Amino acid sequence: MEKLKINHAAVWVAIVLLHVLGFLWYGALFQEPWMEMVGLTMADAEANPPGAGVWLTNTVATVIPVYLIAWMYTKMNVDTALQGAGLGLLIGFAFILLADMTGNMFAQRPYGLAWITGGYSMVAFGVAGFILGAWRKYESA
Repeated sequence: MEKLKINHAAVWVAIVLLHVLGFLWYGALFQEPWMEMVGLTMADAEANPPGAGVWLTNTVATVIPVYLIAWMYTKMNVDTALQGAGLGLLIGFAFILLADMTGNMFAQRPYGLAWITGGYSMVAFGVAGFILGAWRKYESA
């Protein structure tokens, strides 16, 4: 059996796509309800645009989990898009969405906020998992 290794090209394609997904998710899809639930107005957002630190943190917070999933998939021998997507969704659900729900409930934030923030992570990990499962690379013997 061939041994899987991390496909760095697939990882970086996933990272770029997750940034695009984030722009869509928190923009066109859920901008208004998300802003309302976190107490932001468009005027607040325009008056205080995110600085370089936010974008750097966002990038690091995407790179590390995607590389971790890629590494885990090599250890688990995930070698299909369906396996990758399914495990990615499960990881996002178990480790992000449920934690967001619990934290939001204790903080008395709106229930729907967890579905927006945790839902993004769940979908993002599913997309990343799909790419990593489909676009595999093997060690040469």
